[in-house]
Order: sequence, then structure tokens, then C-alpha cells
Amino acid sequence: MNIVALISGRGSNLHAIIKGIEEGKINAKISLVISNKKDAKGLDIAKSYGIEALFLNPKDYKDRKEYDKKLAEVISQKNPDLIVLAGYMRILSPEFIDAFEGKIVNIHPSLIPAFQGLHAQKQAIEFGSKFSGCTVHFVTKDLDNGPIIIQAVVPVLPEDTEETLSQRILKFEHKIYPQAIKWIADGRVSIKGRKVIVKDAKYGTIPVNPALEDF
Repeated sequence: MNIVALISGRGSNLHAIIKGIEEGKINAKISLVISNKKDAKGLDIAKSYGIEALFLNPKDYKDRKEYDKKLAEVISQKNPDLIVLAGYMRILSPEFIDAFEGKIVNIHPSLIPAFQGLHAQKQAIEFGSKFSGCTVHFVTKDLDNGPIIIQAVVPVLPEDTEETLSQRILKFEHKIYPQAIKWIADGRVSIKGRKVIVKDAKYGTIPVNPALEDF
């Protein structure tokens, strides 16, 4: 499976996916990593593994639609099977999503549909939630609201800050994202409406549902 990854920052989820590929757990390759931020550490991570890394500057384009048009052109040259959003902090245009419908996945630090958008961990704390977590989902035109592949649950503690809750969630992000990508690469994932089924996966487990197999 050929992957293109989009990032904006430190690239920790990207690194987890790359390690899964390097260790032979994920039958895939990442042919290109693109960032909208020049100083994104994820670009350096990609280069350290010999992966092509590109900074595409939004300021060079008049609006989001034009930027995403160029982004789609660059990505299309790689003919990807999957586009992975790994900490990509821009909202994709409807036109971009249409161009790669059903081929874009994202990870979000909440149990969607709860706490969509930015600072989901802070939202959970301020709301008084007793649990939060992370979700891998297919990307649709509804922000952080696409069909769910896998979720992980973590407790929210009375003394939590946005940073401490983020770190607790991140440990599971690094497990469920590569796991979901492996399932997709192995052809085990099917979508029927909003429902995503992973063939032969074990459902009904806590704290991760369906259960982790490889990570």
C-alpha cells in the first residue's frame, strides 16, 4: 500500500507509523510527507528514514481552495492508496476530500463525536468528562466526524491539565493509528454507511475497541 502523509508539527504519530512499516508490521510504504509548516519536526523524521519530505507554503496561494488544489496535484503524482493525516492542522476543502474520497484517514484526540475541532483535550477537561480518548476515522466533509475505525478510552483525572491528558491519550494514538493502517493495508476494513467493520477483529474490548493485535 502506498501512503502519502500530511503533517503540521512534531510528527510523533508519523514516526509511530514509520516504525510499524520498518518493523514489518505494516505492509506499506510512505512515498511522500507534506507539511504546511516549514519548521515541522516531522519533515526531519521523514528525511531521516529516506522518505521524500516537502514543505508546501499556504502563503503562496490566495486561499484554501487554491492551496488544496495544488496539494491534490502533488499528491496525485504519487498515486497513493491512502492519505494519512498525522497532526495536520488545516481543514481540508470539500474539493480535496472529493478528489480522494474514502482514501483519507485521521486521528483525533477525543472519542468522537465528542469534542471536535481544536484543543479536544482541554474541551474534555472543561466539560468535566470522566473519560476521553482518541479515534481513528475516515475523513469526510464533516469535521472530525467521519466513520470510526477504532477508538481508545482513557480516564480523565481531577488534577489533569490539557498537557497531562494529552500525553495519556498520545500513548494510545501511537498504538491505534498504526494498527488501523495495518488493517487497511491488509484489506480487512470495509465501510457501510457510518459503520466500519474490521474483518476478524475482536470487538467488545476495553480500553481499545476493536482490540489491538500488533501494537
